[in-house]
Amino acid sequence: SVPRCYLNKQLATVRVLKGDPAELSCTVSKDNVTGTWFKDGLKLTSMDGVVFEKKGLVHKLIINKAGDIHAGKYRFEGGDVKTEASIFVEDPPQVDKVLLKNLTSVPTVAKAGEGVKLRIPFEGRGPIRATWLKDRMELGDDTRIRVDKTDTCTTLSISSCDRRDCGDYKVRLKNDSGVLEINLKLVVIDKPQPPAGPIKIVESSANNITIQWKPPKDDGGKPVQRYLVERQQVGRNDWETLGETPRSCTSFTTSKVEEEMSYYFRVRAINAEGASDALESGEVKPAGKASPGAPDPPEIISASRDTITISWKAPRKTGTSQIMGYIVQKRKKGTVTWLPVTNVPVKDKKLKVTSLKKGVQYEFRVAAVNAAGTGQPSDPSEPAFARDPTKSPGQVQDLKVSSSDSTSVTLTWNKPEVQDGNDVKGYEVEMRPCNSLSWTKCFTLPAESTSCRVQGLRAGEKLFLRLRALSDCGPGEASELEACAGAAAPVVPPRLLIDDTVKNFLVIKAGNPIRVKIPFEGSPEPVVTWLKDGLPLPSRAAVSTEDGSTQLLLRAAEFSDSGTYTVELGNGQGKRETFSFQVQITDIPQPPGAIRLEENVPSTVTVTWDPSASEQWEKNLYYTILKRESQKGVWHVLGDLIYNNKFTFTRVVPGRDYYFRVVAKNDLGASDPSETVQPWRIRKTKAEFRLRAQTYRGVNQNQPPRFLVPLKPHVVVTGSECHMSCAVGGHPPPKVTWYKDSRDLSRDPNYFCTNDFGVCSLVVLGVTKQDEGEYMVEASNEVGRAFSKAFLAIKGN
Repeated sequence: SVPRCYLNKQLATVRVLKGDPAELSCTVSKDNVTGTWFKDGLKLTSMDGVVFEKKGLVHKLIINKAGDIHAGKYRFEGGDVKTEASIFVEDPPQVDKVLLKNLTSVPTVAKAGEGVKLRIPFEGRGPIRATWLKDRMELGDDTRIRVDKTDTCTTLSISSCDRRDCGDYKVRLKNDSGVLEINLKLVVIDKPQPPAGPIKIVESSANNITIQWKPPKDDGGKPVQRYLVERQQVGRNDWETLGETPRSCTSFTTSKVEEEMSYYFRVRAINAEGASDALESGEVKPAGKASPGAPDPPEIISASRDTITISWKAPRKTGTSQIMGYIVQKRKKGTVTWLPVTNVPVKDKKLKVTSLKKGVQYEFRVAAVNAAGTGQPSDPSEPAFARDPTKSPGQVQDLKVSSSDSTSVTLTWNKPEVQDGNDVKGYEVEMRPCNSLSWTKCFTLPAESTSCRVQGLRAGEKLFLRLRALSDCGPGEASELEACAGAAAPVVPPRLLIDDTVKNFLVIKAGNPIRVKIPFEGSPEPVVTWLKDGLPLPSRAAVSTEDGSTQLLLRAAEFSDSGTYTVELGNGQGKRETFSFQVQITDIPQPPGAIRLEENVPSTVTVTWDPSASEQWEKNLYYTILKRESQKGVWHVLGDLIYNNKFTFTRVVPGRDYYFRVVAKNDLGASDPSETVQPWRIRKTKAEFRLRAQTYRGVNQNQPPRFLVPLKPHVVVTGSECHMSCAVGGHPPPKVTWYKDSRDLSRDPNYFCTNDFGVCSLVVLGVTKQDEGEYMVEASNEVGRAFSKAFLAIKGN
């Protein structure tokens, strides 16, 4: 016997984007099989854009550019084999690429008070649901904002925008094939807000008043250029312009002050759009004549058995009049009583204090005197003994440069030898450039020090350093050496060291930390700046930069943390490098809302549900619907990858209880289910009919089919349900067959046909453009045939 032909590989269902190529293929066991292809039950001999191919045992159906007409159920038959599969043509929402790039890369800029209209045309299989969001909240119509949608575009209109409208907007376009999200940025520019207050009075004297303020919290979207300062005398109505300050200066000093007068001050911020409202001060009254401030502590110049010579400097604040002299006081160390040294103020800033007790330790302080009186006294001087000087400490030993770099030199030494019990109390370090003879004091060190670092040098700079020990008797002999700062490190342009551990796109679960560490190099040390969506990071973000790497840390991610993060390196010489990455914060979806069940079509149930709240932030969310036929039965999946909120179940058996469950899903997992509480049941109905005796002219009771109510034309909107019906009579009861464009619809799962005692209905669930055409119903029995035709027109895409 001849061996039978069988399938090595069956056809597999294909999902393809509209416009992309598609292919169905199967493999048979015999080479001499001539195959035939069918689509939706009809034999295919030729079809636009479809090629049939046979190579050995492999039979292929190839579609170069898939369109709506190519969607359907395909069957291959050849010899003893038969295999079926479907092609689903997806047509998700799309926006012109050039327009999309312009919308997402360049912010929309508008002036406050002007109207803004953002229009986005789109394509794709309808119906397309368009949603506008700002800060994750869906926008709806109000007195200023209106959202419009047609079948081909969606528009956001703001009649009179203000600074509140600034921010990131998202447009979500969704149909049964997928979701498209578009991120937009709207910038509204306006005059600034008033400077941040209150106005502080930094100085108020008989001659000057200095006020201070803070920059405005909102600069209106344009940088502040300057501040305008005005003054009003209490009791008058007019304001006097005192002057302006640049944007970097937030203080102002006026010398136009009159005694016994009080003033109000106000400040306005100015940008390219105009001047802000004014920040006003309270009443300001100039201070009267002021006494001097406290001088620095006096310095000990020299000492003997009964004298100590001191000197001092004038105070930084001299008051409102010239200093006329200084009051000098003394006390024994360990006592609290200060005694005057002279009876009258000392005009010089140096004094030899006499009549001291030998071997006693003294402290001194001074106070300046002007026309307003005696000012605050200085802090006490360092204690000093009234005794003849002994030998000063010797030179430090082994002074040398232990190390240096481009900005510093490090010195080390050994302590000098102790002479006559004169202990070292500390060290003084001085420096001078090679081209100067003047020494400058760097710092004083404690007695235990044996090293120090002189900083703030220029690369390659040569200089002289000297070090001397200090004691109660004064400084010792200096040790001097020549030093040179190291050469400058080679300039290395800033560069981010991006490798496989640094990702361009991060998906983080809400509540988990965001931690991104990026190494870099550069010399001199680059300045690191982090931004989110082009703006400074939120206050919750922590940035640490050390040892050639920078790290961003957000300890608990929130949905508002989604966006584009940028790290920027700069070396102050115009060299910059940046790296940006996307962060998407997501979470397991929240459950769908309440479920509703309706019998829109006889013997079917349409399940609708309120969307999950997670749809606002999760663009890849979809739904799975399950059913079971008893309260404790096993759940079975009815539909998966559902991107809308509606599903029609057609295989309902009357008299049986059904429970339904809907689950929201994304890449992280599934939500808790939303379930029906009460079962769904279609009751079994018993047909009631009456037989009426009829009088016939002859013995033959048969009648040919005839249409009592013919088909009528229909016009419906894309995505809705279409009901077509007619009534037919005849005996025996006619067989009814529906056709579209001469194609038998009896076995097409996209159409639902019923015949209830001559009332014939055809239901098209979720019509699309490809359902448009001429429909015909044929009624036939053994006596004859009858036809009725009507045209179905589709509005929309």
